[in-house]
Amino acid sequence: MRWVLILFSTVLLGGLVAVGGVLWGLHHFGRGLPDYKQLADYEPPVMTRVHAGDGRLLSEYARQRRVFVPIEAMPRRVIKAFLSAEDKNFYSHPGIDFFGLAKAMIDNVRNLAQNRRPRGASTITQQVAKNFLLTNEVSIERKAKEAILALRIERAISKDRILELYLNEIYLGLRSYGVAAAALNYFDKSLDELTIAESAYLAALPKAPNNYHPVRQHDAALVRRNWVIGQMAENGFISVADAERAKAEPLTIHERSVTEVAEADYFAEEVRRWLVDRFGEDGLYEGGLSVRTTLDPKLQRIADEALQWGLMHYDRRHGWRGALGKIDIVAGWGDALDAFAVPPTAPAEWQKALALIVEDKRVQVGFPDGSFGEIPLAELTWARPWREEQRLGPSVRKASDVLQPGDVIFVEPIEKDDDGTPYPDGTFTLRQIPNVDGGIVAMDPHTGRVLALSGGWSFKESQFNRATQANRQPGSSFKPFVYLAALENGFTPATRILDAPFVIDQGPGLGKWKPANYTKEFYGPSPMRLGIEKSRNLMTVRLAQTIGMDLITDYARRFGIDDNMPKHLSMALGAGETTLLKMTTAYSMLVNGGKRVVPSLIDRVQDRNGRTIYHHDTRECAGCVAARWRGEPAPTIPDTREQVADPASAYQMVSMLEGVVQRGTGRRISTIGKPLAGKTGTTNDNIDTWFVGFTPDLAVGAFVGFDQPKTLGPRDTGSNVAAPVFKKFMEEALVDKPSIPFRIPPGVRNVRINVATGALAQPGDRDVMVEAFKAGTEPTGESEIVFGGDAAGWDAQGPGNTAPVAGRGSGLY
Repeated sequence: MRWVLILFSTVLLGGLVAVGGVLWGLHHFGRGLPDYKQLADYEPPVMTRVHAGDGRLLSEYARQRRVFVPIEAMPRRVIKAFLSAEDKNFYSHPGIDFFGLAKAMIDNVRNLAQNRRPRGASTITQQVAKNFLLTNEVSIERKAKEAILALRIERAISKDRILELYLNEIYLGLRSYGVAAAALNYFDKSLDELTIAESAYLAALPKAPNNYHPVRQHDAALVRRNWVIGQMAENGFISVADAERAKAEPLTIHERSVTEVAEADYFAEEVRRWLVDRFGEDGLYEGGLSVRTTLDPKLQRIADEALQWGLMHYDRRHGWRGALGKIDIVAGWGDALDAFAVPPTAPAEWQKALALIVEDKRVQVGFPDGSFGEIPLAELTWARPWREEQRLGPSVRKASDVLQPGDVIFVEPIEKDDDGTPYPDGTFTLRQIPNVDGGIVAMDPHTGRVLALSGGWSFKESQFNRATQANRQPGSSFKPFVYLAALENGFTPATRILDAPFVIDQGPGLGKWKPANYTKEFYGPSPMRLGIEKSRNLMTVRLAQTIGMDLITDYARRFGIDDNMPKHLSMALGAGETTLLKMTTAYSMLVNGGKRVVPSLIDRVQDRNGRTIYHHDTRECAGCVAARWRGEPAPTIPDTREQVADPASAYQMVSMLEGVVQRGTGRRISTIGKPLAGKTGTTNDNIDTWFVGFTPDLAVGAFVGFDQPKTLGPRDTGSNVAAPVFKKFMEEALVDKPSIPFRIPPGVRNVRINVATGALAQPGDRDVMVEAFKAGTEPTGESEIVFGGDAAGWDAQGPGNTAPVAGRGSGLY
């Protein structure tokens, strides 16, 4: 009996000590633990995806490439595979699987005796505690904290939420965070497409993805996968027959299929900047945003090709700047050429080549793979030596005037010469990367949605966006807003303006300002329309002097061109600075009837749960949301756009800009054969060149210039540098579009007038045209003549001017 008492006392004492030890451990290790309640609202970092307007993927942003899938949408087969591999008692234990822990301890004694690796007994809840709240430190203290947190988490959060966190957080190799990303990266499948064997393989990975790599550790991976399949059968999740069939499947991975991606690097970077400004770095790279942009991939491809073509077209007219480098033509030249580093900014169609044999009429070239080709002399005649100020050296008479043996060059396959005569197979043309740059923008003039945007020759070479970041002088492309201000204040397109010398004394020591026309000639009183069509500087200056720079700067602000334009007379000739996107937006407001639009690259942003958190179009539409359509009339969406100009005045300006294309500085555009309008722009010394124009439903702007401003050449203007880019774009963009005339608003009367006098046309008049007038302003006799000041002694301050000139502007056109 005594021994029984001693034994009982010993057990009781041991039990008390054990309980005390547990209580002390809970107190000691439970102090200062992380706040586990945050897991209830925790959202794992998820990849942001940006899509084009047609749904094609544009770009992805993530620190961890994770696709979040709610537990409700997780296939049961995948869940059962992970439970079988990691924690089959998950839904029955309180956070710690005491039965599994005891079994693991017994197994580990056996494993220790057999010199085998011990196995763990961490539950999924414990893994969540470790992954989210603790470190990977291997220590008793960390395991104790992990166990305590697991018990607490189970009391605060549902089992499904714990499992959801686990399956979306775990790293499974191949840069895959979460099971959804792993399914894509390993098998190119969504979760609901996975087979039993594939689900089991993913469930085999959490412990050590590198140890079960499907290629490098194929045998170990196959054994581990089959073990998981066996556990699924043992737990009753699948039948034995299904398990045998699954084990018989080979373990093979499939690379992710190529997603149809829209290429628009400059556009995507603008979107990225906007998202960072709006939602922050974390919101972009971890927020799981779904972004639908305004991009039209077809128009973007056309824009990229048109800009690159235009830059090459200009560059070829200004000569050859030399080979990329030299290589000795000795044995092994192919390897040397293959290793020769060339700029990564060449188009994919260009090839690196070595000039081997240079004759008078041809050059034989070799390629890194040992093949050969030929450049005929006809494809070298453009390559006259480049000279300073964008001038040209002597004409090319023979191939050796351009290339020498050993020159490393870019070439491109070519099938026909300029006359359309076919070349033999293996014929190439000489290429060089332009050192000029530019930008192009296409947008919907009614909404401001940017449909295409390219900011330069190559995003790889420079991320500087010439469409949105380059502030340059617009030259004469600003003039329409001077004329619009006049049309809104009593003038008509038939108003005659004196085209004569104009001189302003700028003050002591500053000399006289003498703006001039491009032709250096004077034409006397001429209709306002002619001033815009022929881009007459003197007419524009006199008109600006008459209506005042206060009014013109107000229109520049109103149309978003420049919010703080100086009130200097030279600004009327486009001497201020703005961006291509702003100018294209301003022209959009002309063709849309004078309605304000704000340029936008993004239609909608949704958060990870599909809730819309940004929408460009904020108008309310009563009746737009309905469970079904029963033939009711379509709801009317209100037009809330601000009216920044009278629709009739805006149409008069559109009509005048249509004349620029039909008869003026943009007439090379007219060969497209569709209703088009626009305006050229060129600055002093031909430094910046522009063409901005539109159809009734598409506005496009093009800019070409050097990043470090310098002349484009003595005869290079907006009409032969930027306008060809606009034309190239419109030719393809409009090829399958109907010819829609410009829309005439109410209150406009088309009247036949005598161009010379501005009066109503009479029988026998020769120079007659149809002009647009606002109702009640039709001419009753000869139109008035705007003098805009005396040529020699006009008051330097003039109406509305704080200073007469200030800045370059004498030769903008």
